[in-house]
Amino acid sequence: MYNVPPVEEQIGIDLYSTNTPGIGGALRREIEDFRVIEITNREEGDKGKYTIVELTKHNWEAHHLIRDISRILGISQKRIGFAGTKDKRAVTTQKISFYDVPEEKIESIKLKDVELKVLGRSNRDIGLGDLTGNEFIITVREIDIGKDELESRMKQTTDSIKEQGGVPNFFGIQRFGALRPITHVVGESIARGNIEKAAIDYIAAAYPGEPEETKEVREMVFNTRDYVEGLKAYPLQLRYERAMMHHLVSNPVDFAGAFETLPMNIRKMFVHAYQSYIYNTIICQRIKKELPLNRAVVGDIVCFKNKEGFPDSSRIEIVTEDTLDGMNNLIKRKRAFVTAPLFGYDTPIASGIPGEIEKSVLEELDVPLEGFKVPSMDKMASKGIRREILLGVDPNYSISEDELNPGKFSVTLDFSLPKGSYATTVLREYMKVEPSRMS
Repeated sequence: MYNVPPVEEQIGIDLYSTNTPGIGGALRREIEDFRVIEITNREEGDKGKYTIVELTKHNWEAHHLIRDISRILGISQKRIGFAGTKDKRAVTTQKISFYDVPEEKIESIKLKDVELKVLGRSNRDIGLGDLTGNEFIITVREIDIGKDELESRMKQTTDSIKEQGGVPNFFGIQRFGALRPITHVVGESIARGNIEKAAIDYIAAAYPGEPEETKEVREMVFNTRDYVEGLKAYPLQLRYERAMMHHLVSNPVDFAGAFETLPMNIRKMFVHAYQSYIYNTIICQRIKKELPLNRAVVGDIVCFKNKEGFPDSSRIEIVTEDTLDGMNNLIKRKRAFVTAPLFGYDTPIASGIPGEIEKSVLEELDVPLEGFKVPSMDKMASKGIRREILLGVDPNYSISEDELNPGKFSVTLDFSLPKGSYATTVLREYMKVEPSRMS
């Protein structure tokens, strides 16, 4: 097996599922190298209070764009609906809805690197339930191996992925922080009830990938707890750390209150990242024990497909000797899915060998299950859930000369993924490089 970068080991991923040589290379050398096209099953008509628009944006942060559009139109942001936020450093296409806004007003909007195309009208706005997945068209550049060898490596990895039925459904580095993978470390401290450590680590623990001046000011605050000086020195873009320090200046021991200054989605991110770290670790242990990802064994917990065709974690069943063949038939037909736990205070645990793996990881990491109730900040509490362990994907690729780097090659990959999954989870199997080369 090929060695993974140390930063991936820190987030619970210590292996590749494909035992094939990587192609190297780098992502996002141009904005157009990373294209995301939203997949939705909506069909629009010509009547209704909502104007439905196809939005294509180049290198825009979604919330900033929605804010700017709402200002131009003179309407509340609440009147603009969308199914999901997309990468900033990419070309992304998705549907958005406008409540009670005439088509001509939308068509008059002029913003750099933004295209708005009216598709029709509807009696229903665009929301989270409308997102079924995303198609990715991604170019890997700066590949410094010969074309024949590149073709061989691409074919080997693609064949391996197809044989496995996909790749492990890991949580990628984005879940933990690309430059500073600390969210799960903070989440673990929260689950252990050490809110002070959680707060100080988030505000002030320095990581090697950060700019030198940022590391220095973090280390100063970490060692001195001088939040006043920290506010003078911290870069303005570190707005969450600054918000917490503002609170601690007046309330130096109210660490739970410091977390309360953060938006709810950011607060929940910490515990979710800790759960993701444990989940990644369990999948790696399963692979090391040579248990399949695309087939159940006795003791596995499977979930079933819902009416939209997605895994429904509320409908689960333990696989027995009597049901094994039937379950694997359902899994083969993509009507059922093998799961692993995102552990919380009340998460079902598998039995048999899969259960032994889950319990051994709990024991090895000394996971405090009751701590997920987070009594000091109960809004961060998590009961836990099961999540499918295989990310089904069927990649296509093409190879060409890299016009930006004479003498080197580029590969363009095209694949679709269900919502909530990470394109880098697929790309890492091909590239086998430091995550910084994929950010």
